[in-house]
Amino acid sequence: MRNRNLKESFACAWAGIKSVFVTQRNMKWHGLAAMVAVGLGWAVNLERWEWGLLCFSIFLVLVAEVINTAVEKTVDLYTDAYHPVAKEAKNLAAGAVLLAAVAAVVAGCIIFGPRLFIFLQ
Repeated sequence: MRNRNLKESFACAWAGIKSVFVTQRNMKWHGLAAMVAVGLGWAVNLERWEWGLLCFSIFLVLVAEVINTAVEKTVDLYTDAYHPVAKEAKNLAAGAVLLAAVAAVVAGCIIFGPRLFIFLQ
């Protein structure tokens, strides 16, 4: 199962990214939220540092969701029976996604909050 060259490695990675977007409902929501955030960023003409924070936050959540999916698939491959350790592994991976999403919301408040506050006044 070893990749023969760099092109094949990238093809496998891209296949994984496509797979998670096609098969995972939460990844679709994360993708939609990312598109809304980027669109809003363009609309309000973000500063360079704000774009950096926004991009980092978006990719943190997406990476966490990919890792969560990999953990879930691996656990499912190992056992289809209930096992408390399997449940804990899945819960831990889901918790990582939740932490990343909370961090992204905090970053969104830092970036968009002052502008929203001015807009609402």
